[in-house]
Amino acid sequence: MDLLGKGLFTRINGTLTGGVIVETEAYSWKERGCHAYMNKMTKRNAVMFQDGGIAYVYLCYGIHHLFNVVTNTGGKADAVLIRALEPTAGVEAMQHRMNASKPVRITSGPGKLTRALGIGREHNGTKLDSDGLWLSDLGVKIQKKGVQAGPRIGIDYAGADARLPWRFTVTGSQWLSK
Repeated sequence: MDLLGKGLFTRINGTLTGGVIVETEAYSWKERGCHAYMNKMTKRNAVMFQDGGIAYVYLCYGIHHLFNVVTNTGGKADAVLIRALEPTAGVEAMQHRMNASKPVRITSGPGKLTRALGIGREHNGTKLDSDGLWLSDLGVKIQKKGVQAGPRIGIDYAGADARLPWRFTVTGSQWLSK
């Protein structure tokens, strides 16, 4: 929830893109929805075991790159998936990357978001204060009453853990994933 209202930005080939985070999903090594469940390290999730403040980017279904913020201390693999943001910078560049004539919903889902921002596997392990990929405190304060919590999406395999209310959205945002 603490990442809602923060900025996520990229600068790729000199082009700045980004916006305000409006939807997140939390994952902890203690629950079955996490790639590092039971603190099991693999080649794919090794980045999650580093100190927080870096990117964990992986390929989902062989199609979409998904961007996560590693959030815990080294050895404890927790991360937050960034599901959606409200575009504020480089909207035309994001439209071009998405082959969209209008900016409608170009960042309203984790796969769309990474494509629009130009985030790929090459960003896996990148510190989130780098010149090419960073988080920023925009001074936007999202009040708890302006946040909805609910179950995460697309992890039915996690059983009861899938129903944990760890998906956080900014109430009323038009940029939320479906």
